[in-house]
Amino acid sequence: MTNRRLSLGILLAVLAASRAQAAPPAVKLVRRDADRRIDVLVDGKPFTSYIWPERSKKPSLFPIRSATGTIITRGFPLEPRAKEATDHPHHIGLWFNYGDVDGIDFWSHSDATPENNLSKMGTIFHRAVKQATGGAGHGKLLVTNDWVKADGKTVIKETTAYAFAAGDGRRAIDRIATLTAVDGPVRFPDNKEGALGLRVARGLEMPSKKGDNEGVTGNYTSSEGVTGEAAWGTRARWMMLTGTVDGEAVTVAMLDHPRNPGHPTYWHARGYGLFAANPFAQKVMSEGKEELNFQIGKGKSARFAWRTVILAGTARPEDVEAEWKKFGSEVK
Repeated sequence: MTNRRLSLGILLAVLAASRAQAAPPAVKLVRRDADRRIDVLVDGKPFTSYIWPERSKKPSLFPIRSATGTIITRGFPLEPRAKEATDHPHHIGLWFNYGDVDGIDFWSHSDATPENNLSKMGTIFHRAVKQATGGAGHGKLLVTNDWVKADGKTVIKETTAYAFAAGDGRRAIDRIATLTAVDGPVRFPDNKEGALGLRVARGLEMPSKKGDNEGVTGNYTSSEGVTGEAAWGTRARWMMLTGTVDGEAVTVAMLDHPRNPGHPTYWHARGYGLFAANPFAQKVMSEGKEELNFQIGKGKSARFAWRTVILAGTARPEDVEAEWKKFGSEVK
């Protein structure tokens, strides 16, 4: 009888441990309004932060980490690290804006913009946090922003819902933005500078024929099977970037929602570390064969939904295809 009780106790302990291991991690959002940030934690450890520092000209998610804590975004200009590139100071973490909104450049604006160019630049101002909640495996953030011209006129009201997901070897970020034209119509002439941008860590850059390639290991693969530098300027429903960062093999994939304007999007994916989806760039990227000239009518809205997934190891194309199908079924 004693042995049976002992065996039963061991079995119950094993089952309890198994349940504990299977429990999804706790996602928590911590507001730090005085520091102009909201931290996203997974089991108490940093995943990313929604930030709107005064020196930046738009809100962004920065930095972004893999499930093991490896930072997959470039640190410059906010937190520069050794041997990083210091070009394009407007590339901060993960963001969404565009290079030509009724003639105003929201993409290239930074604290390094020359004074004589400021009249052509736009700024996206964080306005309010409507929701910041966590839970088992998931967290949600809902914010509002204003797209403002240099003369102080607001041209777009933005409401963006972020969804953060955490699992074993997997992190995911949904960014679902609704843009509403205030006085409209608001026009987005075809331009290569946009739109959902991610500036990646040095390890995820692609090796180049010139310069120092130490630690540089990145490579793009699209849903259409296009790889490397050839992926730039092509259409695809998703794009993945594989490489090694600080000794960890990781895959970063961007997924374009089937209902997005211009789907499947064109990719402004550069070997030097800019990973961007640009549905508005059809004329330049098709060499004039296509033209979109997207616009939002006065008082009308347009929605853009993307998912960014960070996976442990080197994913296969079929793994990312499954992620894309999952995204389409989960976000309508």
